[in-house]
Amino acid sequence: MSSRRQPIVAVLGHVDHGKTSILDHIRSLGSERQSSVMDREAGGITQHIGATEVPADILNEMCAPLMGGKKFNSPGLLFIDTPGHHSFTTLRARGGSLADIAILVIDIMDGCKPQTLESMRILRQAKTPFVIACNKVDRLYGWQSEPGRAMAVSMRKQTSDVMALFDQRYWQLVGEFAEHGFNIERYDQITDFTQNIALVPCSAKEGEGIQDLLAVTIGLAERYLAEQLEDVEGTAEATVLEMKEERGLGKTLDVILHRGTLSKGDEFAIATPEGPQVTRIKGMFSPRGMSEMRDAGDRWDSVDSVTAAAGLKISAPGLDSVLAGTTLRAIPDVESRESILALTAEECEISIELDEEGIAIKSDTLGGLEALAFELREMEDSDGKPLGIQIRAANIGPISRRDIRSAEISTDPFERVILTFSSSVLAEAQAELDADDCEVTHIGSDIIYHVLEEYQKWIETTKQELSEAEREVVVHPGRILLLADHVFRRSGPAVVGVRVLGGRIMVGQRLLQPDGTKVGRVKSIRDGDHILSEAKQGDELAIAIEGAVIGRGVDEEDVLLVDIPASHARKLKKVDLTPAEQEILDELIVIHRKEDHFWGR
Repeated sequence: MSSRRQPIVAVLGHVDHGKTSILDHIRSLGSERQSSVMDREAGGITQHIGATEVPADILNEMCAPLMGGKKFNSPGLLFIDTPGHHSFTTLRARGGSLADIAILVIDIMDGCKPQTLESMRILRQAKTPFVIACNKVDRLYGWQSEPGRAMAVSMRKQTSDVMALFDQRYWQLVGEFAEHGFNIERYDQITDFTQNIALVPCSAKEGEGIQDLLAVTIGLAERYLAEQLEDVEGTAEATVLEMKEERGLGKTLDVILHRGTLSKGDEFAIATPEGPQVTRIKGMFSPRGMSEMRDAGDRWDSVDSVTAAAGLKISAPGLDSVLAGTTLRAIPDVESRESILALTAEECEISIELDEEGIAIKSDTLGGLEALAFELREMEDSDGKPLGIQIRAANIGPISRRDIRSAEISTDPFERVILTFSSSVLAEAQAELDADDCEVTHIGSDIIYHVLEEYQKWIETTKQELSEAEREVVVHPGRILLLADHVFRRSGPAVVGVRVLGGRIMVGQRLLQPDGTKVGRVKSIRDGDHILSEAKQGDELAIAIEGAVIGRGVDEEDVLLVDIPASHARKLKKVDLTPAEQEILDELIVIHRKEDHFWGR
């Protein structure tokens, strides 16, 4: 076994600030290039933790101009690319717990964003040292880039005006970090790395400054983390990233080995929803060159033994229900078996505190589920007050009919919702969700940030509808005919005689053409000298239409629909409507769902 393992580097930061772009550039330095990981991720955002190994020979070659003939002592670097959302706190914390050192990526044009601050908090909690990659310097007006150039050289080549722009942005970052208790300093001016955090300007797009970033990162790890990098003895442990079906291998696990050595034939314990499971390694595969684990394709080499730190694929029987995000532990002997199974059993229980009542959440991985739960607990309203979201159920896997049954029995309308991150819906469950009479709402996305946004909107809409319901009586749909030769005023407002062909008409209701075109709003209803608030089927009377011009978009003998609010459409499903009213309601539903698939559900 080697006396020193390679440092594990977590790459964190705000969405779109360039974490994956930096790693894509590093990977492109290898002889075996592969497609950009960003091209595959939902929304161009990294959704699951992946790993990339960069061997020492590549690092030494790339950083040679900055090293003065020195060589790195480490066998390489193992990068963990963590999800970049404000929402992925738990996954980042899991990544941070694996990491020896971190790179916090910041867009120099954007500065600190909520996700940046969240990353700082996690790094502080995990006591993980970090370097700041100040990315996208090429966006500074007038910046002259040269692909692959060291930043130490690049900054000397820029004009004084450009460097003034850089300094302006740099000092702004210094102030923002100082507000949160961090002292930062440009890497080429720093004197004490234990007191100040190094900031390395770079451009992932042009490849400028990447060698400086790598040199500072590995240099800090070797100088200050030597003791933990030499702590390589002990039972092998790895974090399970995800389970995949591989042709010719069956079920496999992508893992990051962060301690000890794993070999073919080793017995190990994994966590499943049913409890700890013990199986044996049938095959192990390492990504060739500098392939990223999720994109290695067929670039995998079979290996007999792997020593930490490394990303690898394991094939073994009985992997069907393993929980992604948990720990794989080798069982070296009979004496340690019970203690290892006890540790694994603790991870089999989803560590999300549940409430007696609340909403249901689902995800495809344990890390994703924990992240979603954490962010829901942290949600605030527009005034910054905690929403106090309660979670009744948290499970891994697709939405089933059972999930819908559990949600629909709640008496609280705010609890009849299921949130999912990167989780599918079973066909029979989807059919129920699509039904007009389904009172359960599903909000899901492959991007967790979108789940939270849509859930916030749903809460606000539901509050508004409930408030309206308390103030208003339920209005019914209707159909009217504008009578010929009964136009009393063409506009401002238009006044015209009508016959109610079906349903009802009330003051304040909107009128629609059968194709959904808005006509105006009923301002008043008159029958001779009598002012009415409502008219029913068969009545002939005069109405004033605010916003309409007779002869322009609407004319005599036109048939118009009397519209209703979406919240009232839901209530009318529980009301005994006349055949004419039901027919009009169905027509309104068809019209509105062309624009909003969930209207009236």
